[in-house]
Amino acid sequence: MLELIKAVSLGLVVLLPLANPLTTVALFLGLAGDMNFEERNRQSRQASIYVFAIMMVAWYAGNAVLDTFGISIPGLRIAGGLIVAFIGFRMLFPVKPAGQSVEAKQKQDELDHAKEPVNIAFVPLAMPSTAGPGTIAMIISSASTVRSGIDFPVWVVNTAPVLTFLLVSLILWISLRSSGAIMKIVGKSGIEAISRLMGFLLVCMGVQFVINGVLEVVRTFH
Repeated sequence: MLELIKAVSLGLVVLLPLANPLTTVALFLGLAGDMNFEERNRQSRQASIYVFAIMMVAWYAGNAVLDTFGISIPGLRIAGGLIVAFIGFRMLFPVKPAGQSVEAKQKQDELDHAKEPVNIAFVPLAMPSTAGPGTIAMIISSASTVRSGIDFPVWVVNTAPVLTFLLVSLILWISLRSSGAIMKIVGKSGIEAISRLMGFLLVCMGVQFVINGVLEVVRTFH
């Protein structure tokens, strides 16, 4: 049981900075301003379900994608590290405020002109805000690492990812349901500060990913 808790905790430490629910909260508040309470709850629930589904597909189908396109694990680690580091740099030095991404602007235009409620759960809340390219690359790389050998029992390896993805989705759901209260407590400046801290962690993780990938390539040629 301790090994399962350790594996799930490790997964949360890796995924939460990438998923960054607080940034999604700011985006959600920007897009869901005219929605009633019931519609907000429905969008929150759907976004959480979509995030869980995306992560599960990335975990179980990731290796098949790698095999199909002939991508090596070191290559994935280097590419994933660059993506994660790039996302981290954007969070450290934001060019646009939260909610002003291309996807968010497109959805805002739809909301402004739509007569019926527009679904924002999949795009942009679930993807790319929460389960974006960096999150997916990290999950696929982690799946490859786990299957190539790791010091956890088989039952832990099979159970921990599902629990980790479930917890990330649950944290997102709670954050979106409590979005108004979170903004009142933390404030816009607080969310920006936390996002920058998460960005620094992502830069460190991305650089380490690249280092690990390069070291594997060097070992291959020696």
